[in-house]
Amino acid sequence: MFEGMASQSPVTVTLYTDAYVVRGRIQTRHRRLTDVLNQAENGFVVLADVTLDEFGSHGSAMQAEYAQVNLAAVLFGVSDEPVEALPELRTPKVSEQALITVPPFRVIGRIHLLPGRDLRDALDELTGRFIPVTEATYWSETVGEPQTSVHAVAVNHDRAQILAPHRAVDPWEGLARGDAHIAEFETGGPNAA
Repeated sequence: MFEGMASQSPVTVTLYTDAYVVRGRIQTRHRRLTDVLNQAENGFVVLADVTLDEFGSHGSAMQAEYAQVNLAAVLFGVSDEPVEALPELRTPKVSEQALITVPPFRVIGRIHLLPGRDLRDALDELTGRFIPVTEATYWSETVGEPQTSVHAVAVNHDRAQILAPHRAVDPWEGLARGDAHIAEFETGGPNAA
């Protein structure tokens, strides 16, 4: 409601597609990247001062003064500046740790769901073209993109294949660590005199 009255300002973003990492600035009245992407009227955004890096390319990055980016091709976007929600516009939500697969990427972070529902119903009600994920880490082993932690990403809901609750699990939890075998080795074994 109040964002429509604000003047436009540049927001620096990085958009990940199937083949490219696109960096640039968007002129917008919105404060959050998710709002910029969800409220784009024509299915694309126009960036200024653009750098295009192709995955797997060994050449130099391409640069352009402006570029139109098709939002259907965007896997997710990252804003360089963290944005706090305005208290008067905040909707009460609960945050859940989630894993989102957006091939070839994986994203782990916190999704924000309406309270008072079981998790299945809350996931069913999670809508929007781009879903905000806070306290996010993303990576791709396939294209060699290392783990990167950021304040928030905006994930393209249509491109996400799996969105599921996530809990980090220690694969070694509950397994004997072999302390008895180490003690036997250090003392010369069970038959040592």
